[in-house]
Amino acid sequence: MRAAVYRGNSAIAVEHIPTPELGPGEILVAVESCGICHTDLKKVEYNLLPPPRIYGHETAGVVAAVGEGVTKYAPGDRVIAFHHIPCKQCFYCEQRLYAQCATYKKVGITAGFEPAGGGFSQYIRVMDWIVRDGVEKIPEGVPFDTACFVEPVNTCLKAVEMAAVKAGELALVLGQGPIGMIFTMLLKHKGIRTLTTDAMESRRALSLQFGPEASYHPLKVDLFQEAARHTGGRGADVVFVCASAPGIVEQAVRASRPGSRILLFAQTSHKERIEVSGADICVGERTLFGAYSADVDLQAESARLVFSGDLPVDRLISHRLPLEEIGNGIGLALHPDDKSLKIIVQPQRTTK
Repeated sequence: MRAAVYRGNSAIAVEHIPTPELGPGEILVAVESCGICHTDLKKVEYNLLPPPRIYGHETAGVVAAVGEGVTKYAPGDRVIAFHHIPCKQCFYCEQRLYAQCATYKKVGITAGFEPAGGGFSQYIRVMDWIVRDGVEKIPEGVPFDTACFVEPVNTCLKAVEMAAVKAGELALVLGQGPIGMIFTMLLKHKGIRTLTTDAMESRRALSLQFGPEASYHPLKVDLFQEAARHTGGRGADVVFVCASAPGIVEQAVRASRPGSRILLFAQTSHKERIEVSGADICVGERTLFGAYSADVDLQAESARLVFSGDLPVDRLISHRLPLEEIGNGIGLALHPDDKSLKIIVQPQRTTK
């Protein structure tokens, strides 16, 4: 099969490698669509994990084969698969901190080499504990390109629930890339008043179609004044930091009211550093916290939101590329222009 293999030095190249062999309880999925996610991009750009690996975890496809003992799925089933599933028995699982569970940290999907998601390949091997609890069937009529949003929607839904946004509060979403816009959609779905920011005019214009009261260039307005104007003078009640630009966390603190919650979502690299005033947190009684990865308890709901069309995530897709063009897709995702947003890799598609 063909696969885009990370070989180190921030480089990925399409190679021919063996199709994965199945063990008992496992399934083989022919990957139809896999979204390019910034979490994987950081691993490639900063060489965070040793090569070789095949990344890609926002995966939708068709069951091609099943291992011994599998009865829940059959060849031909259309599915999405989560690459992390917790044990549900350890201390962290009892606290519902699933992303900190040792079992959760083990990637359960591979296309070969050290398990890393594998979606940037023609086939993935889904391991037994993922088959048991981490696969959802895609209803007929739902395109694979849409279905592969289930995993990122789950991560955003988890963060929104952690932030416990209440009716009457004002949320500020910093960054309107694909993830930021999913946050905007979720907040609209929950009836929460929202403001958004992005440096790109095209993204601000699209964002406004998903429900915020206003969208601003983050460097051309005083965000506290704008948030205060929408809240009777107090500032944002909750801020979602959905980009990792320098100074963005400090901006979130400045735009928020005393007692606000500030959720970091994009700060996933150990090389990233933030600096904020201790008094702004302590004296201002703000809560600064993070949310990372998916929540198995929200798996069915995130699938419903995507499959039902309640969240119009298909409108975020700007590019659909064959596997051979993944280098262009990664470059565009790392350095977006005003026409790029969510980039989908289609491994079964062939170039002419």
